Amino acid sequence: MALPKAYRLKSRQDFQAVFREGIRRHSSHFTLRALKPALAIEPSLDTAPPATKIGIAISTKVSKRAVVRNKIKRQITAALYQLLPKLVPGWRLVLIVKPKTAESERQTHKFLQELEELLAQAEVLNGHS
Repeated sequence: MALPKAYRLKSRQDFQAVFREGIRRHSSHFTLRALKPALAIEPSLDTAPPATKIGIAISTKVSKRAVVRNKIKRQITAALYQLLPKLVPGWRLVLIVKPKTAESERQTHKFLQELEELLAQAEVLNGHS
C-alpha cells in the first residue's frame, strides 16, 4: 500500500530544500527533516492548502539488499498511512531511516509510535499530541 500521490514528495528540488532549510528531529530508528509551509501573503478562502508531502530516504547502509530496504519502506508507509488524517497541511517531510532499523523484525506498531512522537515534536500533527 503506497502513499496516495498527493502525499508523495518526488522532486529532487523538494528533497534538497527540506535538507537545506528543514528542522531535524531524531528517534532510535528515524531522523525526521521537516520544512514548514510557506505562509501565503494573501491566503485565499477558495483554495485548500496543499497536502503534506512525505519522502522516505533509505540508504544501502541500512541493508545492501533491496528486498530488505523495500520491506522497511512498506512498513513505514503502512504506519504513515494511519497518520495522514492527523497531519497539518502544507508541510514537506523527509523520513531518513537509520541503519539500526534493519535489525528490527516486523515492527510496524513500534514505527507508528516513533513516527507519531517525531511528528508531534516537529508540530506537524494536528493538536501536537
